[in-house]
Amino acid sequence: MTSMQNKRKPYRFGEKLRQVRERKGMTLKSVAQEAGVSESLISQIERNRVSPAIDTLLALTDVLDINLEYLFDEYKKERPVYIVRRETRRVMEEKEVVYEELSNAETHTDHHEMETYIVNVPVGGHTHRGNYGHYGHETGFILSGTGELHYHTSVYQLNEGDSVTFSSSAPHSLANIGDKPLKAIWVVTPPNRFIRS
Repeated sequence: MTSMQNKRKPYRFGEKLRQVRERKGMTLKSVAQEAGVSESLISQIERNRVSPAIDTLLALTDVLDINLEYLFDEYKKERPVYIVRRETRRVMEEKEVVYEELSNAETHTDHHEMETYIVNVPVGGHTHRGNYGHYGHETGFILSGTGELHYHTSVYQLNEGDSVTFSSSAPHSLANIGDKPLKAIWVVTPPNRFIRS
């Protein structure tokens, strides 16, 4: 037996099945008949002597009218929550543009990695990091101000409340064409690790 198998938490939902069955006043025999399995199998499942096949388990939850989430509630995987406090937010200046980091790649341990920033572009300024394009996708949302997305050979005006999504592979930049600072939320995936510890 491997160390992984030794650490695996055993599935012990038999007690829950028995408690629900008894609360509903149903006998082992009636549940077995409705589920299409033997009475002895139901008894063994309730005593955690055997683990039922998935189709048997689904049949039992249907007969007893149980939500699967209720059965497996204690087996839910911990999903960490990461908070970036305003006062500890990392900041990166790239010429005239200021990036405030909202999330970074280090807070994602699976393949759904992303970076999120507040991008601050002064009047007449523009971003530089996408000038040559890079692998991935980006989504931006204009919080305030008026901008232009220069994407390959096209130009798109973006006003407050607008959002945009595009492949990062083509050269791109965000320019402030308004008369006040441009502020946007920007998401990049996979991350470029633009701001480093």
